[in-house]
Amino acid sequence: MKHRISTVTTRTGDSGTTRLADGTKVAKTDSRIIALGTVDELNSFVGLLVTELEDASTPKSLCVCIQQELFDLGANLATAGATPLPALDHLDTAVAEMNAKLPPLKEFVLPGGSRAAALAHVCRTVCRRAERLLWELGACTDGARYLNRLSDVFFVMARTLNAGHHEPQWHGSQRPGGKAENAGKAEVAGKTEGGNSNVKATDV
Repeated sequence: MKHRISTVTTRTGDSGTTRLADGTKVAKTDSRIIALGTVDELNSFVGLLVTELEDASTPKSLCVCIQQELFDLGANLATAGATPLPALDHLDTAVAEMNAKLPPLKEFVLPGGSRAAALAHVCRTVCRRAERLLWELGACTDGARYLNRLSDVFFVMARTLNAGHHEPQWHGSQRPGGKAENAGKAEVAGKTEGGNSNVKATDV
């Protein structure tokens, strides 16, 4: 097996340029490089999310698989389409399986809840940014479709990871006596009536 990297510091990018896998020299501000870097950023956040997930859990095994696929996507961008893109079908299956176990969604969800769920939301938003960049690039539409499906995976995964935790939801503006304040009070009251001992003064 040949070595992938022999020298880490090459200084070849000190001029603000880099090379694609085929040797083509491009600016580091080139749209393809920006898209590739954003996919790498997403993969880094997924790696951080993995550290928060339980071993042998469905979310963790799924994220480990996603990391490999995101590297495939990055390779596709670096080789101008010569590297195969990841498949889509298993993402649809993952969304359906996780969503089937969740309660109906009656309001917009806010990022938060457990740390793992919050990280899944970060992954979702970076994924959306990467998707927009690929659509703008116009040369990797199948990759953009993959990211579109993947962002749905992270949204449903965040809800799954918040199971058993408080799932923050949007209630409108924060004006005194407004919808948000009343909804928040009603939510705390509901918890208290249900005997939830985890309600803190800061919840009110």
